Amino acid sequence: MKELIDFKSYPVNNMLSDLLKDKTTKKNIIFATSDYDDEKLGINEKSEITVDILSRSDLSLIQPRICKSFEEQTERTRKKAEVFTPSWICNKMNNQFDIEWFGREGVFNKTENQDWEVTSELVYFENSDDWQKYIKTTCLEIACGEAPFIVSRYDVSSGDMIPINRRIGILDRKLRVVSENTDNEADWLNWAFSSYKAVYLYRELISSSRYPTCL
Repeated sequence: MKELIDFKSYPVNNMLSDLLKDKTTKKNIIFATSDYDDEKLGINEKSEITVDILSRSDLSLIQPRICKSFEEQTERTRKKAEVFTPSWICNKMNNQFDIEWFGREGVFNKTENQDWEVTSELVYFENSDDWQKYIKTTCLEIACGEAPFIVSRYDVSSGDMIPINRRIGILDRKLRVVSENTDNEADWLNWAFSSYKAVYLYRELISSSRYPTCL
């Protein structure tokens, strides 16, 4: 799983200090779990996650759910009401949003049981500026863990990497639209930034639901 989490790789290494900031408290985010308690490193569930801790510790310190043991997953479900949502279900739910937005099915992909077939044609918009409206449509995942509704770098059920053209997250879809409707780096960066600004995540530490909402 090292390719999933590599704090020393670009551009993560340049952005890590910013990614660890809690925008509410202005401090760093905390571990919020005893799974990573380490007396040697002075880590407990209330400890802030720092660049120094991540650089001094083994990269397996931070693990996606798929890397945790079944016992650990069960314990997190019992204690923190952590709900696991497979990628194929996230895809179906995100597809439903797009059915409502576009008024038709199969815009980005077509589901086949627990898999999906990517729609290879360019995403069609009735009006020339509709793609920009799609990018700016505000979306919120109200109680996220690994945020599978927003981004889908890997299949949360298997841990396998998902190729860019098969990704199903809300942000993944916006970025596909950006790529299909811009022809230079400046425009791509501008609208990619707009895509990020239109996507919000709220992490509820104790929650029994994780559902995205388009506003």
